[in-house]
Amino acid sequence: MRIAICISVGLALLAGPAVAQTTERPEVRAGDRWQFVRYYSVASTEPNLTWEINTVTATEISGTENGEPLRMTPDLNVVESPASKQSNPKALSFPLEVGKRWGYATDWFFKPKGSRGSMVVDVKVVAHERITVPAGEFEAFKLVSKGRLSGTSPINSQYYGVVTTTYWYAADARAIVKSVTHNPYLGVSTVEMVSYQPRP
Repeated sequence: MRIAICISVGLALLAGPAVAQTTERPEVRAGDRWQFVRYYSVASTEPNLTWEINTVTATEISGTENGEPLRMTPDLNVVESPASKQSNPKALSFPLEVGKRWGYATDWFFKPKGSRGSMVVDVKVVAHERITVPAGEFEAFKLVSKGRLSGTSPINSQYYGVVTTTYWYAADARAIVKSVTHNPYLGVSTVEMVSYQPRP
């Protein structure tokens, strides 16, 4: 019997990490609220982006970003924010597990400059690791995406290049808690989660 118990404990220990390596789509609820900080060259912990969820349906999550309309897919991909709009965003594709890969094509519109175009993106989940952000420590999936960008601006200039993003999704926060994007036109931008308040 002692051998059987040891075997059971051993199997449980082996199964533990495997369970942590997969996560399903989170249950986002009206009233959930996140605060993030976006910075370019000088690191900051002062939040300048606030998301609040208003409604959740089978096809869309809607809310506000800094008081302006925000629309996301059920997988938490931003379709439209105050700054941009995408036709088919798929930075996240649940369930997540290390080694998973996918690709997608999307049309984009960058509102501040009135520029628009398309992008073909490849994504891979490369690790499951602990990460620290202003909101605290989280167990998170690390993803890397590479997008081939093309487009035009209102002054007829052409956009071509590669955009790479490394980002971390934490199930406990129901969000991407950190992302670092290298854009040939906008430079390097970092977004980190500062706080998360789920609906009581």
